[in-house]
Amino acid sequence: MGDERLTFDGWIAAVGTCSGTRVVVGHWPLSPFGPFSDVMLERADGWRTLIAPSARTADYIAGVYHFDEVRTAPVGVRIHGGTWDVTAGPLDLDFRVGRQGALGLALRAVPRPLARRPLWAAVTDVPARLMAGVRTRGSSRHGCRQWYAAGGLWPITSVRAFFEATDLGALAPVVPPVRFGFASAPASPALVRVLSTVERNTR
Repeated sequence: MGDERLTFDGWIAAVGTCSGTRVVVGHWPLSPFGPFSDVMLERADGWRTLIAPSARTADYIAGVYHFDEVRTAPVGVRIHGGTWDVTAGPLDLDFRVGRQGALGLALRAVPRPLARRPLWAAVTDVPARLMAGVRTRGSSRHGCRQWYAAGGLWPITSVRAFFEATDLGALAPVVPPVRFGFASAPASPALVRVLSTVERNTR
């Protein structure tokens, strides 16, 4: 066996809250596992939790990223207008997105075949590093490399979040950067249209 390359086509939303908990939602209509969504949380004390909808997706994600706790629970995402409703086990999250700015519109112009190439991730990694913690390519674990291509960017303007019935507070920057993988989300809460590719050595 050699290298396994899987591509996930969907969305990543990242928000911070006044409690210090940061939440990252992955919504993948197109993936090797079929459509699914997952949630990653990092508390103010640094404890990292993954919530995935099945043992298969949980095992795969935990094999690529780093967590202190992995939970399996139904993860639901409903989108209506500019509002996203997310439920994931003990998490109840709603957020609203605003209009795309110039950067988001520019990202939409990138051809999808180009976005799939590692070379494009290498090119965009240079400007991405101007945002603290943001990278478009890297490695979270030995024998694994990843690259991202953004196809749109929307600001998140408000959030309502409860975890285990506790109100996480109002919208705040994603600070400090989350530590699930080789990169964090932008500090400004945002929804990103993204093509994520993961290559792992299976030998």
